[in-house]
Amino acid sequence: MKKRYKHLFFDLDRTLWDFEKSAKETFSDIYTHYSLKAAGVPSMEAFFERYTVHNEQLWDLYRVGEIKKEILRDLRFSLTLNDFGIENPELAKEMGDYYIEESPRKVNLFPYSHELLQYLRPNYQLHLITNGFSEVQEVKLKSSQLDQYFSKVITSEDAGAKKPDPQIFNFAFQQTGALPVESLMIGDDVPIDIIGARQVGMDQVLFDPDGIHPPETGTYYIRGLSELKGWL
Repeated sequence: MKKRYKHLFFDLDRTLWDFEKSAKETFSDIYTHYSLKAAGVPSMEAFFERYTVHNEQLWDLYRVGEIKKEILRDLRFSLTLNDFGIENPELAKEMGDYYIEESPRKVNLFPYSHELLQYLRPNYQLHLITNGFSEVQEVKLKSSQLDQYFSKVITSEDAGAKKPDPQIFNFAFQQTGALPVESLMIGDDVPIDIIGARQVGMDQVLFDPDGIHPPETGTYYIRGLSELKGWL
């Protein structure tokens, strides 16, 4: 298998970067900073739960181009505040800006991220493919020191398309000189990473730390990043 693959493409959020843990730390700060308990929000957990619902729905629209990122950034907080009877667009915008500024500095990586990338770097070309906002992902990579491993960082904004659109994968091939047959996609999201890569002829590794998907979902299946070292 070492001879077969030359280019490894990683997803960032929920594959290397523990998105939920970093987000919750930021929301704890938001809850305190903006005195949300006094405003009638019973707990940070309740606020985060409602935010997650709205954020996921808006991201679905963003991926297919129905809303712009500037709308997504503020609207997800505005809708969450509305759920608790707070109508304050200015506050929602402040929270959106605060979240974008602070969340990528809450460094939380999945176990073995650095060790794995250090191990792989001498033998493979390592790249990143992400749908996340370019300016946010850049801060994440620098603050976590993951930027040192990747030859190319492919963002949806640069590609003009978002995973699972074949355009972003084809853009990645153009930028890296990789061929699908010699490339491997490692990611956590079945529709976005696994099916997206499969439809352009790439093999895939499904990273499923919580064990919620059948092992046969991707070409390969892992519960922990350290498992990759066994066959790469």
